[in-house]
Amino acid sequence: MNFMNKGKLYVCPTPIGNLEDITIRVLNTLKNVDLIAAEDTRHTLKLLNYFGIQKPLTSYHEHNFRTKGMILINKLLEGQNIALVSDAGMPGISDPGSDMVRLCIEREIPLEILPGATAGILALVGSGLDTTRFAFEGFLDKDTKERRERLRAIKKEDRTLIFYEAPHRIVRTLEDMVLILGNRRAVIARELTKVYEEFVRDNLIGLIEHFELNPPKGEIVLLCEGADLEELAADEKNELERITIREHILLFMKNGLDKKSAIREVAKRRNIPKRDVYKESIGL
Repeated sequence: MNFMNKGKLYVCPTPIGNLEDITIRVLNTLKNVDLIAAEDTRHTLKLLNYFGIQKPLTSYHEHNFRTKGMILINKLLEGQNIALVSDAGMPGISDPGSDMVRLCIEREIPLEILPGATAGILALVGSGLDTTRFAFEGFLDKDTKERRERLRAIKKEDRTLIFYEAPHRIVRTLEDMVLILGNRRAVIARELTKVYEEFVRDNLIGLIEHFELNPPKGEIVLLCEGADLEELAADEKNELERITIREHILLFMKNGLDKKSAIREVAKRRNIPKRDVYKESIGL
C-alpha cells in the first residue's frame, strides 16, 4: 500500500509524574509533528511549556473519541503527522488511544509507537510480588456487582494481578478482593515518580486497615498475588464434601443447565462415574 501521501500517527508516552522521565525521542517527535492530540490539552500544555515546545493542540479523550477519532484520521489521510499523548504514561492503556490505533490500522495509516513510562510495570517491579508472569486488569468496574463478578472470573488466575484504582474507591475494592479472592499478599503503589511516592506492602486486610486510617490521594496501582492453585483445589474439594451429589446436581440445574448436562458436569467435577451421579438424580 502506498503511504506516500499519508501522514503518520506517533503514539507518545509521557511522564507519569517526574517530567524528567520523558525520552529525547518523544521530545523530538512532539517538536516535529503538525498536531498533538491530548487527553487534556491544559495538562499537556504545561508539559510542552516546560520543554519550550509550541505546537497546535486538540483534545482526544474518552468523551469525544468516537467523533474526534475520525477527524484525526482525515487529517492523517491529508498528510498531517499527529502525536497522540495521554495525561500520563502510554496512550492506549486504559484510555481510548487503542481505538485510534485500530482506526489507523484499518485504513493502513502508518504508526510509530514510542517507548516510555507505564505505571503498572513500574509498580510491578517495585512490588516484591512475582514478576515472571502477570496480568493487567486496568480499572475494575465502579458498580459493585460488576466489580465482584470480574473478581470471581479471575479468582483462579495464578499470575500477579495489576489494577488501577481511584483513591475514593480503593477501600471498597480491597474489601471485595478479600471477600472473593481471600486474604492474599498485595501492594499499593501510589504517586509513582512524584515527591510523595509510596509503596505499601501487606496482605489485603492489612491494606484495608492502613487506608481506613490514612485515606490515600493521587494515582494508585494495586497489585495482588495470583491464586495458589493447589490451595484453591483443596478449597473446592472441601466445598464439594459439604454438599451431596443430589444437591450438586440441583445447583447446576438452578444455574441453567438441563438435567443431562448437570449430571455430566457433576461427574466431571467430582471425578466419579456418570452412572453414580445418574442414580442420585432419579426423581429430580
